[in-house]
Amino acid sequence: MISLNLPSFQMKLSGTQDKPTIFDILRKKYVALTPEEWVRQHFIHYLTEHKGYPHALMMNEVNLSIGTKKLRADSVLYDTHLHPRMIIEYKAPTVQITQKVFDQISAYNLLLKVDYLIISNGLSHYCCKMDYLHQKYLFLKEIPEYHNI
Repeated sequence: MISLNLPSFQMKLSGTQDKPTIFDILRKKYVALTPEEWVRQHFIHYLTEHKGYPHALMMNEVNLSIGTKKLRADSVLYDTHLHPRMIIEYKAPTVQITQKVFDQISAYNLLLKVDYLIISNGLSHYCCKMDYLHQKYLFLKEIPEYHNI
């Protein structure tokens, strides 16, 4: 896997050379080590170890539905009342972050109505704070610490 623009962490790898796995601290199990999962695990550790986000309030692979269409948000942060506060969308490092990716996370937000949206491919990271009153979003220069959201 390629080096990312995120801090390294003590990862637990398993599986075989043909089918490697990595331990997901949120799902508490080994999952297939895909390029997107490589980004997800780095980003989750970054949020929990460097930004103070609590493991207990985060969930990976959150199922959503719009009518008959099934969607899955990569990660969601909840508040202490279990209301969604942040959606995080990951892409493999080789995937460019385009308007299509922003459209994807925006569709998830139609259902969850969170305060923050984050998109990362492990190399570039974008964080937006929603302003529902003025019907816009503000790009933040960096990902906020948990105690500031």
